[in-house]
Amino acid sequence: MTENQPAAGCTLCDLPVAGSDVTDDQGNRFCCVGCRNVHDALGDVEDVTPEDVRRERAGGGERVVPDDHETTYLEVDGMHCATCEAFIESVARSTEGVSTADSSYVTGTVRIDHDPDAVSEADLQEAISGLGYSAYSRDDAISRRKADNWSIGRVIVGVLMGMTVMLQYVLIIYPTYFGGLLYDERTTEFFTQTLSSDLATPFYLTIAAVTTIILGVTGKPILQGAYVAARTRSPNMDLLVAIAAVSAYLYSTLSVVVGGAHVYYDVTVAIIVIVSAGNYYESTIKAEATERLSDLTAVRIDDARRIREDGSHAEVAVSDLEPGERVLVRAGERVPVDGEVVEGDVAIDEAVITGESLPVGKSVGDAVVGGSLVTDGAVTIRVGEDATSSLDRVTELVWDLQSSSHGIQKLADKLATVFVPVVLVLSVVVTAVYLATGAGLTAGLLVGLTVLIVSCPCALGLATPLAVAAGIRDALERSIVVFDDTVFERVREADTVVFDKTGTLTTGEMTVVESDLDDELLERAARLEARSSHPVGRAIAAERRLADGGTVEPTSGATEAGEAATGADEPADGIDSFKSHRNGVSGVVDGEEVVVGHPDLFRRREWTIPESIATRIEAGRETGRVPVAVGRDGIAEGVIVVGDDLREGWEETLEAIAATDTEIVVLTGDDDRAAGRFREVPSVDRVFAGVPPEGKAETVDRLKRTGRTVMVGDGTNDAPALAAADLGIALGGGTAMAADAADVALVDDDLGSVETVFELARATDRRVKANIGWAFCYNAIAIPLAVTGLLNPLFAALAMGASSLLVVTNSTRSLLE
Repeated sequence: MTENQPAAGCTLCDLPVAGSDVTDDQGNRFCCVGCRNVHDALGDVEDVTPEDVRRERAGGGERVVPDDHETTYLEVDGMHCATCEAFIESVARSTEGVSTADSSYVTGTVRIDHDPDAVSEADLQEAISGLGYSAYSRDDAISRRKADNWSIGRVIVGVLMGMTVMLQYVLIIYPTYFGGLLYDERTTEFFTQTLSSDLATPFYLTIAAVTTIILGVTGKPILQGAYVAARTRSPNMDLLVAIAAVSAYLYSTLSVVVGGAHVYYDVTVAIIVIVSAGNYYESTIKAEATERLSDLTAVRIDDARRIREDGSHAEVAVSDLEPGERVLVRAGERVPVDGEVVEGDVAIDEAVITGESLPVGKSVGDAVVGGSLVTDGAVTIRVGEDATSSLDRVTELVWDLQSSSHGIQKLADKLATVFVPVVLVLSVVVTAVYLATGAGLTAGLLVGLTVLIVSCPCALGLATPLAVAAGIRDALERSIVVFDDTVFERVREADTVVFDKTGTLTTGEMTVVESDLDDELLERAARLEARSSHPVGRAIAAERRLADGGTVEPTSGATEAGEAATGADEPADGIDSFKSHRNGVSGVVDGEEVVVGHPDLFRRREWTIPESIATRIEAGRETGRVPVAVGRDGIAEGVIVVGDDLREGWEETLEAIAATDTEIVVLTGDDDRAAGRFREVPSVDRVFAGVPPEGKAETVDRLKRTGRTVMVGDGTNDAPALAAADLGIALGGGTAMAADAADVALVDDDLGSVETVFELARATDRRVKANIGWAFCYNAIAIPLAVTGLLNPLFAALAMGASSLLVVTNSTRSLLE
């Protein structure tokens, strides 16, 4: 498809354009005005189409899903580098019935397109888990807990059994090396003779057995990573660590078999346990951080209330609904699937999809989207043709982005791609030289082994995880939760920062902004609205409670009819004949009829709206807020303006970011009037309004072509854009899907923390490089000594411990001192 050809779907986001007459001068069609505005502003960045974006996400080749194939999303425990991604994708694609597969170690997900008749989801999980990884459904919390428990168990096994091995070395073996430094001459002689006697073999075999368990159980993730690296010919840190640990293990085992005097199982134990403990510490800090968001709101609809032919109701799974069937949705419930209203007159909050902060009135014939919330009344909906939910579509888009966004190669792994081959060659050459000069097989192998051991100090394995753990720890102290540790290496600066409006720059909570009513009429309007569950009504009722210092709780007079009245007897609050409409409420308060709502409600009831009131209503609309008319006995007497407040400190945050020559963009699903106020803000460069979730993701994709792009949002409708951005920052008070799609969450909703994220990223990156620098300083000294034969494996292990201690000490310091 080219720019001058009409699109089958929206030119920007590829959503259906049926029923939309929005076009541009080139004949391109769009699903909404917001998408057209984005295309007009960013279309000249590059000749980009939705197909181009999908092809790029598929790794450069176009992703074509056969009609008889379905897409499965799996979470995979154990992916921790770009090598893992390539390996899992290659194995998945080689499975019979699979057409394409894409994975991301950043999010720990894999997307697989497959023929369900040839290979089931369970088969795919088994195929991937058989490689040593743990694959499970994204919704399978039990498997996730099992994976977490395995990680803990591996480290516990390593530490406890490692202590057993090291105790034998400290008490019995090390004294034979250090002589009188630890024991008197007689005791040293006793241990030396013991290790030379017939007791030595069973003693060493016992240590060998324990070390084997440590290597196989605790070291399994490392060995698995090394195998994957070797198979894909992409050396990484796992391969470097595994070479040193396995070399010491094999040499020691061979020495035990032939009755040699040098056994270095302690080196194997130290390398495996220290590196595994460091990785586990990092994952523990990350888990502690994510627990801070355990109370996030998840939006998911599993069941629906289907209406039978006889009018009775039945609770069924959403997946069992068929097109044309009718479902009942009551106040406070979410619409299960896309469809059309066939009965009822209600207000529906579509913020989860559109980001619009205000509920929308719906009546017979109006379309509704799955995932939206019925705020007032009840409604009967006819299930749409596809029997699917717009919320499910957004969810799938997020998963699609997460599973196809390949992670970067970490700095330590980049170094390993060069370092591993050099070390292997050096070890072989040194061994060969010693053998050629007549040094003997044992001496030659010992020197070669020493080169391998010193070339992989634990410090190098600890450099990144401990620095990352420090970054996550310091972030948590500032109420910032980091989900993706690669943030610290891949995003340290931003060219563009995109802010959602509702719930991000604003609080997302409706409050009374202004009112021209007298106290008596405002009090009566608030008493009426106390019976409504509409957000605007709750804001008006809350205004009365704040003024009175009371604790009146809202009640609802709405029933399944959509408009309902209270009983004939006047209740304690002095209200009679209460009715809830889709655009307001009415009732008799203290003997006078009062109406609170949209001007259309007044017109429908043939009440008078004076010119002055109409002018104030229009002025309220121009600010992007909601003007509510209030009247009694047939005439409107005043206006209450309701809106969501701007978040405290928002302007200072935008100014601080703009001062670093960063472009500021406001991207919202709200209409243009609601976003208009931001066009007057000097620090804001662009404002895009009325953009759907898919359009937000495409907007971010286009902005990424001009530089590194950060997205800041809070809602489910922001999730696709958060996943598509180079860095996604979610507010902690937002939805679970937004947090799941983001790399970082601000627990206290402080926008000022956005700049802190970049400061932490830069500081953590410096710490990683400093730690790696310490490790290579050790290498610069130890490798020449090992090559010349002046350093045996024991002293290499001690030096390795010293360098590790330096890295650990360096990582305990605060990053932002």
